[in-house]
Amino acid sequence: MRRVVRFVLVAALAVGTQMAVPPASASTTNTRENVQSGCQLGNGVKGVINVVFDNVHLARVNPNVPSDLELMPNLLNFIQNNGTMISHNYTPLISHTANDVVTTLTGLYPDQQGLAVSNSYGYYAPNGTEGGFPSAFQYWTDKIGSGAYNNVTAAGSNTPAPWVPFTRAGCNVGGVSTANIELENNGNLATVFGANSAQAAEGNTPHNDAAADYQGIAIHCAKNAAICSDANGAQADMLPQEPGGYNGYKALFGHDYVAPVIAPQGLTDLNGKPINGFPGFGGISAAQSLGYVAAMAEHGVQVTYAYISDAHDNHSFPFGAYGPGEAGYVAQLHSYDQAFGAFFARLAADGITPQNTLFNFSSDENDHFAGKLLAGCDGVTTPCVYDHSTGTGNIGEIATNMTSLMAKAGVNTSFDLHFDSAPSVYLLPQAGRTDAVTRNFEQVAATLVDPNNYVTNQSTPLMQRMADPVEMQLLHMITGDAARTPTFIYFGNADYFFTTTSTPPPPDFQQNAGFAWQHGDFQPDIVTSWLGLVGPGVRNLGLDNSTWASHADTRPTILALAGLQDDYTSQGRVLLEDLDPGAVTQTLRAHHETLIRLGQTYSQLDAPVGQFGLDSLKISTRALASTSAGDATYTNLENQLTGFGQQRDALAGQMIAALNGAEFNGQAINESQAKALINQGQALLAKVHAAAA
Repeated sequence: MRRVVRFVLVAALAVGTQMAVPPASASTTNTRENVQSGCQLGNGVKGVINVVFDNVHLARVNPNVPSDLELMPNLLNFIQNNGTMISHNYTPLISHTANDVVTTLTGLYPDQQGLAVSNSYGYYAPNGTEGGFPSAFQYWTDKIGSGAYNNVTAAGSNTPAPWVPFTRAGCNVGGVSTANIELENNGNLATVFGANSAQAAEGNTPHNDAAADYQGIAIHCAKNAAICSDANGAQADMLPQEPGGYNGYKALFGHDYVAPVIAPQGLTDLNGKPINGFPGFGGISAAQSLGYVAAMAEHGVQVTYAYISDAHDNHSFPFGAYGPGEAGYVAQLHSYDQAFGAFFARLAADGITPQNTLFNFSSDENDHFAGKLLAGCDGVTTPCVYDHSTGTGNIGEIATNMTSLMAKAGVNTSFDLHFDSAPSVYLLPQAGRTDAVTRNFEQVAATLVDPNNYVTNQSTPLMQRMADPVEMQLLHMITGDAARTPTFIYFGNADYFFTTTSTPPPPDFQQNAGFAWQHGDFQPDIVTSWLGLVGPGVRNLGLDNSTWASHADTRPTILALAGLQDDYTSQGRVLLEDLDPGAVTQTLRAHHETLIRLGQTYSQLDAPVGQFGLDSLKISTRALASTSAGDATYTNLENQLTGFGQQRDALAGQMIAALNGAEFNGQAINESQAKALINQGQALLAKVHAAAA
């Protein structure tokens, strides 16, 4: 949600009338081309289709209203009848589209991919002043104003690109609106097409169509693939820092170059409506996104990554947020369901089935609904009707003027925020974590209260957790670009959206009906998402409520099933619990139960919202809020966290080395050593949990 970066307080927008449910229409099924392919995948996998939603829920928000996936039975039944739906797939922190999607793409947390704060982030200039707030949505090799890569490893190099193992295996990889693997802005045009190119000139022309022509759609090709010929407009696919080199590969960038290749007779969505240009990141529908994917799969693109915008917002005028069970909300999800029905039917007619294709479906995050849950409606037979009035309605985030609140509490320190329900705070000029100005700001911020939350009609503390760089290190939030590390993260009550002043200055608290779906925070209803796996090697378990998965686990699981390996070490693990033992290596079968226990313990230690992360966040909060003489409590707790982190890193490093060795290199594990690691990990988890109590 909110692909568009938001830096100012947005005025509330009224939600319009009910959306009409589009009639079901038979899609024109294309015959899959007999493309001679060198694509070499393992385990009987002939292709991979990856689809990530923005803010689509498996669990119900209102217990009386069917969940998003219950309102999309074509998708839910496809997953549960053919594979496994993992109901607990956890996000990194902060939980936002760019960070969550890139973690899923790469199997890396933000310390290795750079996007700890998103969907934009601040950075400091060398003199400690504010350097800017770039978007986290940039093309993979883009740099920001500090000179660092947007997607940056802990060592400061460009994060390896997610399409590389597939293209090296001879497969073509398509991208549809997915974070950072297609061109994201017109500034990319000069780099890709040349400074004096017609494309760059178009991008510099006011009111141009360059975004529709060149952004959001791409095909990264295998070496010498015919689809990426010069005649088709292919450009060099440049990854100058890719481990092992990446020379001689080409790509097609933009609808203008991709559409003629995948739809020579003209591209349509799954409702038969023409797609004449990229529809845009913010509102691309299921019918449009899946229309691109189907056409790619039919025309020699064996691997696709696609994004579908959230169904909780009205993406056409007058825009605004829907509440659970609202007529427009239900109609939009019904249209998504129809699109998936047409999609699966079209793929089956093309011979693209769970028997030969690996599917994975997920949602970036699971947003918190800011508003009152209505009784007496189910959204199906009885629509839920919300009052969308700003300031007096029953739906919408609480826009919060943190500058005013801090000033009224006696703090006039200059600062800026990444506007969010979990805002990153940047003191200006930059200050050290133990400086008096920093500690005073944190201590006061911990005490802020809304005297009357309109959802609960109660006085409500605003702060729920806080993390400074010590805790951020434990949560994988310190990146290879030190300039973008904030002073601290303020995890607020999820009903609130924190801003600084705007013009004219807003009141301290104002219900804003324009936005009602909150993310970024640590609360369970935000960080608990889902993952659907279908295809060769995936067990048909239906609903799996027991596996604890992290977004970082999707990547290694997909690669293990496809018989590939990254050119770096993933921070996720293969989800052996949900794979057919016959589809994995002899090493994994021989040590199956031990590796599952090792992986589960590793996840609780290393995943940002595993037990270690959430418990250490409690300790961090106590430290930052403390006001003891000489700041003794803060110092002692921070030192304790540092010690816990050192123990965790040592154990997690040994665990992931053993897991990756077994999962990808066929290395036998020493059972006694593995069990010793499990016991040490469990002991550390118990120790940190006791300290957090």
